[in-house]
Amino acid sequence: MSEDARFSDGVERPLRLVARDEEDLKVLSALVQDAVFPASEMLWRPGERRFAILLNRFRWEDKPAAERRGRDFERVQAVLDFEDVTGVASQGVVRDADTVLSLLSLEWEAGEDGTGALVLTLAGDGAIKVDVEALEVILRDVTRPYRAPSRKAPEHDG
Repeated sequence: MSEDARFSDGVERPLRLVARDEEDLKVLSALVQDAVFPASEMLWRPGERRFAILLNRFRWEDKPAAERRGRDFERVQAVLDFEDVTGVASQGVVRDADTVLSLLSLEWEAGEDGTGALVLTLAGDGAIKVDVEALEVILRDVTRPYRAPSRKAPEHDG
């Protein structure tokens, strides 16, 4: 016998999502849009076939509630983790502790037999390409949400 959902079932929890196909990846891309991170917070471990970024993502999933309740917008630190990585390359990315990057989108470029590349498009014409044997990207929040320093939601033309 099934039960109706209870109000307590809707308690906010940290996100932990996995993308294994293009449709899943579109959801992750929307959730990490406008995430910011120091260039020094990227980690490529060839021996583990893993690439990860510690980023500060805007909580798009919370934006309607924040607007409705008139409270500040939030960000949260999250790890964007790429599995089965065979190579990582970047263009227009300065890798020093003072450089802060802004993630605009995450897209899949399919190759042969399930292989492909994940392309992270950054503000300012930068890009990171992550070659993988199979599409598997994990997004997981690792801190409690905090007030967005700007107290505003990111805006986009169009």
